[in-house]
Amino acid sequence: MGTVHELRVVLTVEDFDAALALYRDALGLEARYAWEAEDGRVVILEAGIATIELADAAQAAKIDELEVGRRVAGPVRIALEVADSEATAERLIDRGAELVAGPVVTPWRHRNVRLRAPDGMHLTLFTALDEQPEDRVS
Repeated sequence: MGTVHELRVVLTVEDFDAALALYRDALGLEARYAWEAEDGRVVILEAGIATIELADAAQAAKIDELEVGRRVAGPVRIALEVADSEATAERLIDRGAELVAGPVVTPWRHRNVRLRAPDGMHLTLFTALDEQPEDRVS
């Protein structure tokens, strides 16, 4: 195995409380560590297994086309595997996320819902309909 022990995606957000309400409270990510001082706040949330998915521009456009119907995401999109993408999306929308599109069933048999978090980050919530580990593209 490689020398990397953890992948940490760091989001700089304008509204810390809204982001915490979305990611921790609505999505259910548990806080591993929190730090607060007069000059700033940080919380590290557990998010299961981390991977890096590299996609060229053509594949990123294809994913956006499948999920949304047009190219919309920036260079970073967070994809989260959840037990029920539709129910999870409803919880996140109740906490300030915006529905971009979906749900859609992808050719690799995932039910995907695309959201935009209050911080502008595009989130793909996906639920595997048929477990096929070799096809785990989000």
